[in-house]
Amino acid sequence: MRTVLRGARRAGHLLALPALLLALWWAATARSTDFYFPPLHTILSAFGKTWFSGRLVDDVLPSVLRLAAGYAGAVAVGVGIGVLIGSHRRVRLAAEPVLEFFRAVPPPVLIPVLMLFTGIGDTMKITVIVLGSMWPVLLNTAEGVRAIDDVLADTARSYGLTGAARLRRLVLPSAAPQIVTGMRQALSISIILMVISEMFAGSSGLGYTIVQFQRGFAVPEMWSGILLLGLLGFALSLLFGRFESRVLRWHRGRRQAQRGKS
Repeated sequence: MRTVLRGARRAGHLLALPALLLALWWAATARSTDFYFPPLHTILSAFGKTWFSGRLVDDVLPSVLRLAAGYAGAVAVGVGIGVLIGSHRRVRLAAEPVLEFFRAVPPPVLIPVLMLFTGIGDTMKITVIVLGSMWPVLLNTAEGVRAIDDVLADTARSYGLTGAARLRRLVLPSAAPQIVTGMRQALSISIILMVISEMFAGSSGLGYTIVQFQRGFAVPEMWSGILLLGLLGFALSLLFGRFESRVLRWHRGRRQAQRGKS
């Protein structure tokens, strides 16, 4: 019973502000006659007709798959390079100027270049997501690896942990909190880049469809697409929160134990 009440209380805290904002939006636009800012009930009516149809498979699903592929690639590349840089001082000193240069390049400006080599298909969109969202993962991973406790490192060395065993039992667990922080930041960037790449060049997807609605002056449908993007981001944030709580459960338990001792 306590678990149910705790879950209901948490859901109430989570949904209270969004519900309030929707209510304010509804009240503020209820009598709107502005073509570009239609009433919320008109947008919600268009939402069901627009997205609960063939567009769910033709546009929403491709966007989600591109997002998943790009995000997974960004995490893999970011963690791999971050561990390498964080583990070796000479590699870090050599790579830092190059990394700072490429990190400063906005990913959307790479779209025309990538289009020359990969066309306007999924490869280009996934590559843009990877190149743009890997940086938070990479930098947080490198800092997490650099900050490994010297006592733990010496203990692992005395037990003969090297190579893959050291990576699995010491490096990744010690850097996990910062890696997860970078992954959370990368998720938001991935959603943004998914939409931009589809708006810039594409024939399907949420970004492409929203632009087509805007060009066709289908304003309620356009707003419904923006609302869907917000809901998608909210749902992914909730899923990532569950993932984070599972992966870092040991870390939170250790922090609570340290607080109890103090």
